[in-house]
Amino acid sequence: MAEGNTQQLEVKAAYLPLLRNGRFRKLWLSQFVSGIGDWLVVGLLIPLVTTLSGGSAFAVAGIMIVKILPSLLLSSVVGVLVDRFDRRRLMIACDSIRAVLTFGLLFTNSLAVIYMVVFTMEVASLFFTPAKNALIPHLVDEDEIAIANGLSYTTQQASMLIGLTMSGAILAGFEAIVRWVLTSGFPFVDMFVGRLAPALLGPRAGVFVNAGSFIISALVVTSISVQSKVVHEGKLTLSLLGKDAIESFRFLGQHRELRGLLITVGTAILGGGAIITVGLVHVQQNLSGGVPILDRVEVLRKLIAAPQTFMLVFIALGMVAGALIVPKLATRVPLQAVFLGGVVAFGSGMLVFSLSSLYWVGAVFAVVAGFSIACLTVSGNTYVIRTTSDQIRGRVFTAMESVIRVSLLLSMVVVAPLGDLTGKLALSIAEARGIDPATIWLSGPRITLLLTSFIVLGAAVFAFRTLNWRGCSDGEEGADGC
Repeated sequence: MAEGNTQQLEVKAAYLPLLRNGRFRKLWLSQFVSGIGDWLVVGLLIPLVTTLSGGSAFAVAGIMIVKILPSLLLSSVVGVLVDRFDRRRLMIACDSIRAVLTFGLLFTNSLAVIYMVVFTMEVASLFFTPAKNALIPHLVDEDEIAIANGLSYTTQQASMLIGLTMSGAILAGFEAIVRWVLTSGFPFVDMFVGRLAPALLGPRAGVFVNAGSFIISALVVTSISVQSKVVHEGKLTLSLLGKDAIESFRFLGQHRELRGLLITVGTAILGGGAIITVGLVHVQQNLSGGVPILDRVEVLRKLIAAPQTFMLVFIALGMVAGALIVPKLATRVPLQAVFLGGVVAFGSGMLVFSLSSLYWVGAVFAVVAGFSIACLTVSGNTYVIRTTSDQIRGRVFTAMESVIRVSLLLSMVVVAPLGDLTGKLALSIAEARGIDPATIWLSGPRITLLLTSFIVLGAAVFAFRTLNWRGCSDGEEGADGC
């Protein structure tokens, strides 16, 4: 116990110099504010699309589909452009575009327009994320990169956790401020705020909060003083874009270990994505009971009454814990070993989750899953920074983002229907044999999760054979990643 407390103090101590770094602190603040807004707008769109579509599940899934499509269509070009432009200015432009597009959601009830807005916002995000990741080495020292990636990832997951658990409180606070302003008697309030009152107090009030988060993020990034444009020879042309894209693919082709890392990520997400599409159905249909100790807390008992939503909170908690611990772990253990351990833990936990019938076991898996995802993300991002030059770093980060998004899309398109098919098959067999479907243990979701857990474990075996997880020797390819 004493050793664990000492390690936590060391991690906190490692974060303090970063937070004293004014430039990195601004990047951290902008990411945190815009991240909360991202989850608020997701919470806004899902019920809105559900209402507009008459309860169509496919229409709701369309939100995720249009969020992933930009990676399929534009990833190679985006990566090249990230490396060609000043990354700070690119982030400012992306935040500004997303703020304007978010306001557009106030004026439409058309699903087509909503999908178009989400698609365009995701294109901006496709530029923003690799630009942010590639900017970090310009703001911190070399020996702080792993810690900076960890803190950046912690920020991402903390904003998700706040968005999931406090979105109602945030919007209620916003409405309370609006009502106070309307009754304050300030000059010109009726002229400006009064006319917007129906929107500011209506179901789309989250649009203003979300757009405001992007505006604040853009203003904060504007104040960061850094030169982050890589100098390239020659003017930017279509032929040069193609040449740069080919160069990045050639680099991935030559770097066996980095290529193996990307393949492992893609395969693990292909199977692991089932915890969202099928796992939440498994929670609802097959898991029973509560969580010891938490059941005694009145507020938490109400949250657990919505088991699917609360399971996401456990995942987010695991991500935050992992992001706090993994950076320090990465200073003592090779990055490849941290990465491999994350895949093994995720696949093993998913196997236990699929076999369990108790909610608290599922909650433990959710925390392990979140921790494992932090291992993959922090170690993977740090490895990319240490093994790629600044000239192509944006392209490699874009390739990683594309692998993640494409694998998640394939998981949704392939695994989710597989869960439905196996569920119908199990039901038909039960009915044919006169068995009550409610008593079936080997249900469709459970079968699907078992199969997908083996996919994740297969990715772990591939990583075991591909990555130099024991540590690098001098002169070996990828030695900088140790």
